[in-house]
Amino acid sequence: MKIGKTEKYIYEKLEEKGAMMFMLVDPVDYKTPDDAIKTAVSSIEGGADMILLGGSIGAQGELLDYVAKGIKDKVDAPLILFPGNIATITRYADAIYFMSLLNARNPYWIIQAQMLAAPIIKYLKLETLPVGYIVVSPGGTVGWVGDVNLVPREKPKIAAALAEAGEMLGNRFIVTDVGSNPALQHSGPVPPEMIRAVRESISVPYIVAGGITNEELLRQTLKAGADIVQIGTAIEQSEDARKKTELFAKVIKEEGLKKLKS
Repeated sequence: MKIGKTEKYIYEKLEEKGAMMFMLVDPVDYKTPDDAIKTAVSSIEGGADMILLGGSIGAQGELLDYVAKGIKDKVDAPLILFPGNIATITRYADAIYFMSLLNARNPYWIIQAQMLAAPIIKYLKLETLPVGYIVVSPGGTVGWVGDVNLVPREKPKIAAALAEAGEMLGNRFIVTDVGSNPALQHSGPVPPEMIRAVRESISVPYIVAGGITNEELLRQTLKAGADIVQIGTAIEQSEDARKKTELFAKVIKEEGLKKLKS
């Protein structure tokens, strides 16, 4: 499969910076669509490398089109769709996580949804980023919606084996995610031991998502082996999205430089 412009951008940024931050915007979680657009723009101004747009429930149709177009009208950074189902597609994005939920119990989330979406993605000429997606306990909304056999937090070897299988199947990115339900964030992000195990098991870029609510947890996640972090709730719920992103971007820069020097 041909590597597209957005994927090349990610590789180049990782080579240049050593680490990256994706800002995840789920428009359903904001009071208004314009609030979602404003936060996305502020996060890019604060140092996020690109925007992910989507969510598990309801991020589709006119709402998705409006927010995607609003973001693209205001920022030059790539906009990637983070699909919750086959309807999380819009022509206004640059690319889409073409995800297989590797530990789903239901084959719909492993290949059937992808099959159903493939013709429209091709028609719209959206760039596809092949992503192996792994959900770790507690799982949040995505764990419930995706009918996931959650990876226990104390079982890093399971996550590592899933990640290895995902790469062997051809995925060029691996994501581990604990889910985004704020009520569950006391569990924390993916444990460092699991991040290290996954990082050691794969050669493709590794993205860690969910539960990263402050600079200390972000630094811990990067030190353990994440190449890219997805940040959503922490910036969405902050009083100053740009300032919060700037604090995170500073950690990304510091830890990325350490990776490049090691």
